[in-house]
Amino acid sequence: MTEIEKFNNEVQANIARLNHSMEMKKMGIDFVKSSAPYKYSYNFSWLGRPIIQYPQDMTAMQEIIWSLQPDLIIETGIAHGGSLIMNASFLAMLDYCDAAKLNQVIDPNKPKRKVLGIDIDIRAHNRTAIEAHPMSNHIEMFQGSSIDADMIKKVHEYAKDFNCILVALDSNHTHAHVLAELEAYAPLVTKGSYCVVFDTIIEDMAENSFPDRPWDKGNNAKTAVWKYLENLSKKQKDNKDTLQFEIDAAIESKLLITVAPDGYLKRIN
Repeated sequence: MTEIEKFNNEVQANIARLNHSMEMKKMGIDFVKSSAPYKYSYNFSWLGRPIIQYPQDMTAMQEIIWSLQPDLIIETGIAHGGSLIMNASFLAMLDYCDAAKLNQVIDPNKPKRKVLGIDIDIRAHNRTAIEAHPMSNHIEMFQGSSIDADMIKKVHEYAKDFNCILVALDSNHTHAHVLAELEAYAPLVTKGSYCVVFDTIIEDMAENSFPDRPWDKGNNAKTAVWKYLENLSKKQKDNKDTLQFEIDAAIESKLLITVAPDGYLKRIN
């Protein structure tokens, strides 16, 4: 066994121990609960754009993207564009690594990989900032509801020529909306890749934690994930070749602090 293998085995053992530690898991959830009233997630940016995510989830996305090396990332919810910029920078690095292996020169105007962002309202000042950013060549943006039939058709058409697709859902967090997004976009995820559903932590918060929002405990992204997986399980009984996802518990176990518990969904069929 090499030293690298020994280290990787140690890491996996650490994660397994964390997975069985109810105390550590509770501490992670308690941190999110305690920090949320301070809008902790608003404090960070990526290459100059506000990202509105917890750093641990940003790290998880980096690890997933490096491991998968996708050529398309589909995101619902754009806001200030920080997540688009972050994922675009990861894809640009993958393009750079590919070119370095082949001793090629990168043409920044012809990126191999793309991030597609969808938002019902891309505010003018955010669009301007995103389009002016050096990572903009890796980004496409569609304005409209992510669950509108025409938008779903448009996204599926855009995605048809890509080989490895990752999806991240981070727009309206109500049960009905997220379930509709899962039904629309999870099938685009390639086998072995992920559909990451953010803000499932809402289910773990106290009731009425979001008085100015339509989502709450019992009506949120996590309840949508549970329902979606339940629906897939029923279909699986009738057709063994149907779409299948599982919750990657190892990711949230090692992060501990995450807004996406039960939200890292890996496609296994």
